[in-house]
Amino acid sequence: MKKNMGNADRIIRLVAAVAIGVLYGLNLISGTVALVLGVVAVAFFATSLIGWCPMYLPFGLSTCKAAK
Repeated sequence: MKKNMGNADRIIRLVAAVAIGVLYGLNLISGTVALVLGVVAVAFFATSLIGWCPMYLPFGLSTCKAAK
């Protein structure tokens, strides 16, 4: 599995996942919204750790810097 996410993309996803977790922890989101955002947060967290996003594949996207 070749990485297709750059550092900025990974950091943004990690910050978003933490922000969603904080919103849930402070009871600012609940119900269906919390469930949907929770799934998004888990996906963002996992993809930021491994540096690979499966949603980029069909579009041929990559935020990694080009190799020299």
